[in-house]
Amino acid sequence: MDRINDKLWSWASILEESTREQAERTARMPFVFPHVALMPDAHLGRGATVGSVIPTLGALMPAAVGVDIGCGMIAVRTQLHVEELPEDRSLVRKAIERSVPLSAGHSNRKVRETAEPRVAELVALAEQAGFDPARYGAHWDLQLGSLGSGNHFIEVSADEQDRVWLFLHSGSRGVGNKIASHHVKVAQELATRWWIPLAEPDLAYLVEGTDEFWAYVRELRWAQHFALLNREEMMDRVVRCVADWTGEAVVEQERINCHHNFTEQERHFGRGVWVSRKGAIEARPGQPGLIPGSMGTASYVVEGLGNPVSLSSSPHGAGRMFSRSAARKRFTHEQLREAMVGIEFRDTEAFLDEIPGAYKDIDQVMADASDLVSVRHTLHQLVNVKGA
Repeated sequence: MDRINDKLWSWASILEESTREQAERTARMPFVFPHVALMPDAHLGRGATVGSVIPTLGALMPAAVGVDIGCGMIAVRTQLHVEELPEDRSLVRKAIERSVPLSAGHSNRKVRETAEPRVAELVALAEQAGFDPARYGAHWDLQLGSLGSGNHFIEVSADEQDRVWLFLHSGSRGVGNKIASHHVKVAQELATRWWIPLAEPDLAYLVEGTDEFWAYVRELRWAQHFALLNREEMMDRVVRCVADWTGEAVVEQERINCHHNFTEQERHFGRGVWVSRKGAIEARPGQPGLIPGSMGTASYVVEGLGNPVSLSSSPHGAGRMFSRSAARKRFTHEQLREAMVGIEFRDTEAFLDEIPGAYKDIDQVMADASDLVSVRHTLHQLVNVKGA
């Protein structure tokens, strides 16, 4: 842990100068209290650093929550062991790819019967919040149960006891992105109207007590719940795919579902604050959490230690070392294949920007996080599914 200044604490042993400068700009915002906590996986993001915990008094910065509101992880520990799995793992990969719409912009053709109760729940929540999700996408309901692209993934993994886990990463899809983008724009327009100087436009904020602030909070909470239900819906489909593949009903031993792009009201250092975790998970004492590596490295099931200086938070993953464009220039398709030896995946150059070498060393990230979480299980991929 490094105390950069009174307003910025860092757990990142690998920290680029540009990332540090961005975090310092965020920490200087006048309503930050008591300080920004920079996680071990910190890297540049829109407005605020990905991998930062930002507590604020009386204001929220929509870009500091993240544009994929509610993005996070879900994992299921099954009763299965590796030796019980069929030899041909491509069968379950292809089944998952058929069951879950992949890639940016992809959605279900209709609301599936299994998703109907979840869609109905979201419709009721939107009515309570006083808005119509259709303003952010006429077919938002068809996005429920879809993965997206980039670093979103579905995996079949094994822990240190060769127990089989199902693991996936996704968020609030296009509807959440549009909600976030709308409120970032509203905050920027208000800053212009009120002649508020900003170090960068994406640090624009909404003031608690205003209509604009509460409209954002209502829609933010709805999108967070959409993201959680989206992961639940996909996981249910993955469970069915694995059951069909193995010929044995999947018995869930444990299910963990956690956000890493979200805002909640909490109490820290004697004050009630809004805590925005952008690329960070909550890690209260004993709280279960999920920290994935890259598509070819380990992921972790963890338990929070409740570190007060981190505002009871921990990293959300490995964190990028190279941008997507830089990774495509630096690495080759053959290097991707070498990194994925032993893992069933769709062998395509489209995933080159997701090669493990584009990310920080997850083992170093976990070492940096040793006073934030304890490791319960280490997972290694058997099957990887991504959307290009």
